[in-house]
Amino acid sequence: MDVLNLAQEIIHGKRLTREDDLSFFLTCDLEPLCQGADEIRKACVGDKVDLCSIINGRSGRCPEDCKYCAQSAHYHTECDVYDFLPEEAILEACKMNESEGVDRFSIVTAGRALTSEEFDQAIHAYETMHHECKIDLCASMGFLSAEQLHRLHEAGVTSYHHNIETSKRNFPNICTTHTYDMKVETLKKVKAEGMCACSGGIIGMGETWEDRLDMAVSLAELGIDSIPINALMPIPGTPLEHLPRLTEQDILRTIAFFRYINPEANIRLAAGRALLTNDGETAFRAGASATITGNMLTTAACATIRSDRSMLASLGRDVTPAYWKEA
Repeated sequence: MDVLNLAQEIIHGKRLTREDDLSFFLTCDLEPLCQGADEIRKACVGDKVDLCSIINGRSGRCPEDCKYCAQSAHYHTECDVYDFLPEEAILEACKMNESEGVDRFSIVTAGRALTSEEFDQAIHAYETMHHECKIDLCASMGFLSAEQLHRLHEAGVTSYHHNIETSKRNFPNICTTHTYDMKVETLKKVKAEGMCACSGGIIGMGETWEDRLDMAVSLAELGIDSIPINALMPIPGTPLEHLPRLTEQDILRTIAFFRYINPEANIRLAAGRALLTNDGETAFRAGASATITGNMLTTAACATIRSDRSMLASLGRDVTPAYWKEA
């Protein structure tokens, strides 16, 4: 398979499906694969890099048993434990990210879902941010009903994040307290609400290359708009703590074929950027078009955001958020 010719076919409308033999992605030369992925990115997404930042709105004591997660109550880790943050802290972080030129800001909460009282707090926080800020708003709050998603949408949230984590085949090896199908149903509700659907997963959890290909195809079938790709950073105290870290070449190959299979989505760098040259510069030459930035704190995130914007600008990418252009 000539991957550069395939890239041009994809640019001109070809789409890869589950019926195609995708095994060549696993054996082809990495350099032309990344080159083709970058050509697809430029043609189908453009030079704008979507920067998002998150705040951990509720931490720890999660009843789910996801084997990679420090916040699971099933494991003994050193993660912080606290209830839903005060609105003032969330608003302060939102305004800081807006002042630094981040495109979107998200509250992320541990647990299967928020209590009704905490969900009401989240709604009020989003209404306040929507009123006082111009930055796009995202949420990541577990399994929500269609009614709850609608309330978030009305409060100003335009994007909802809910990772499928891995392939359907491999999912029971990673989590047993909820199912892959439950995640898919939540994402279908997000799409039905008319919100941007953000969903990806984690590579390096012991899955096969075929599992990674399957995850990429499943996300394409769901019509996912933003696909965060995390490289596992094993956390002491979790069942995956002894797994080896991925090589840069393996991460780049994954990002590149995700781009071929999801040509119009934002392929977003997430955890594990430290495993890549210059904190991800190589990935932006291999099909990536977005990233999580900052470090989930408040003012300390400024340095990371600024270094990301500088690195991306040096690559000729557009890092100006829409609300700055409108102003």
